[in-house]
Amino acid sequence: MNNLKLQGLLMALGLMAAGASVAQSAQSPQVKRGGELWEKNGCYMCHGTVGQGGVGPAVAVDLVPFAAVNAYVRHPNGDMPPYAEGILSDADLHDIYAYLGAQPQPKSPDGNKLLPKVAPMSSQGKMR
Repeated sequence: MNNLKLQGLLMALGLMAAGASVAQSAQSPQVKRGGELWEKNGCYMCHGTVGQGGVGPAVAVDLVPFAAVNAYVRHPNGDMPPYAEGILSDADLHDIYAYLGAQPQPKSPDGNKLLPKVAPMSSQGKMR
């Protein structure tokens, strides 16, 4: 086997291994439990089944640091009810956070060939 074929084979095996570890981490016990808690606590009713948003904001997209999620969940300033530690423990909230972090990020709409390409707006609301 020549060097190029060997390098290609090694690269393919590396990519397969990386994909397997990502898929495995997405199904870790913590992520699985987080999904169950997401459903059990009714989070999906406002934020969607995978945190993609609905009545409430998309919380799995560009996930903020855990400390910010924890602070907001404990003392929200919007329509969301507060979840005290007696209702949702820190360990449970960490599992939910792991579940949200395991969700794939949405693709950019720029890659969708069905959408028209529109010039970005300037800060004055005019097309550039």
